[in-house]
Amino acid sequence: MALTISSAFDAGNIRVVKQSGDVIDLEIVNDHQSDFYQWFYFRVAGAAGREVTLRITNCAGSAYPHGWPDYRGVMSLDREEWVRIVDSSYADGVLTMKLTASQDVFWIAYFAPYSMERHHDLVASIAGLPGVGYRSLGHSLDGQDIDCLTVGEGPLSVWLYARQHPGESMAEWWMEGALEKLTDEDDPVARVLRRECTFHVVPNMNPDGSRRGHLRTNAAGVNLNREWHAPSAEKSPEVLCVRDAMDQTGVDFAMDIHGDEAIPANFLAGFEGVPSITERQLKLFGVFGETLERLSPDFQREQGYEIPPPGQANMSMSTTQLAERFGCVSMTLEMPFKDNSNLPDEIYGWSPQRSKYLAYACLDALHAILPELKASAKGQRKAAA
Repeated sequence: MALTISSAFDAGNIRVVKQSGDVIDLEIVNDHQSDFYQWFYFRVAGAAGREVTLRITNCAGSAYPHGWPDYRGVMSLDREEWVRIVDSSYADGVLTMKLTASQDVFWIAYFAPYSMERHHDLVASIAGLPGVGYRSLGHSLDGQDIDCLTVGEGPLSVWLYARQHPGESMAEWWMEGALEKLTDEDDPVARVLRRECTFHVVPNMNPDGSRRGHLRTNAAGVNLNREWHAPSAEKSPEVLCVRDAMDQTGVDFAMDIHGDEAIPANFLAGFEGVPSITERQLKLFGVFGETLERLSPDFQREQGYEIPPPGQANMSMSTTQLAERFGCVSMTLEMPFKDNSNLPDEIYGWSPQRSKYLAYACLDALHAILPELKASAKGQRKAAA
């Protein structure tokens, strides 16, 4: 039986370039109307008991070529458990993955996928719980809903949103964890958070890119996290509808959830460099990071992005735009595609379950700083009056 490769399914991405027996050369397909590519997800059939060699040959031209060294792909027999491919190597622009499967059909991906079908299952399971509100904030270019779940009834307005970059699927695994904790009736931290805060949760801001198998862009090839200064209905309705909803509720605290291809660690990126930054904002951002580091061994503050000089922040990004627009504390959480090198896992690397555990820790950290957040919100509203 000949090996076959397919990716014509929700979030799939790959094309076959050449096949010679059990050795197959592949290429990742660009995001539509964009030069970005790095996400891959495909099925291999007819492989039971055979040593299969899969070579992705166009890695050098990908969006983040520094993400490939020390990277290992993931494989699943059931699309539930995703394990790292031990025999993964990168050299001369080619990612090579070798494995022998115990069954005829298996799946390979850049990270454990979070398909739109799973997204709908998540929305259905959470929206039906007591005390949870649902609304569609608007529609994507392909006509998909931008789903928003509301949890809690407190005075503090907290926004959690993810997958502006659809290939960063760990972000929606984090969201699944956050929603599970927030809706747990027996969790004392969640009970206090629901009393003190109203959470507006957007699990997936880029459903079109997610379904199409994109790395970074929407259906028009637009990077949504470079649209927050001037979103438009023509190019970035996803951002426009979310930002409009934020204008209605105000924002006291916001987290934008992402994944990073190259850095093998979890870290925060802040809003340093925005024009009207205050000591109040900076202090609370620092307290949250310190608290999260204390609570989670999977979080650290040594590695991260370069901090921009005063007044030189990129105002097209959500974290900086929200900090400036609302005077709030906002941040980007980055998780690795590879692993947390400070606490590695040889079987799973960074994984869906660890993403969910980090979400639990983030909410525990938010609970721990509630007194400071209340004081900050009070100062923010006083300054705006």
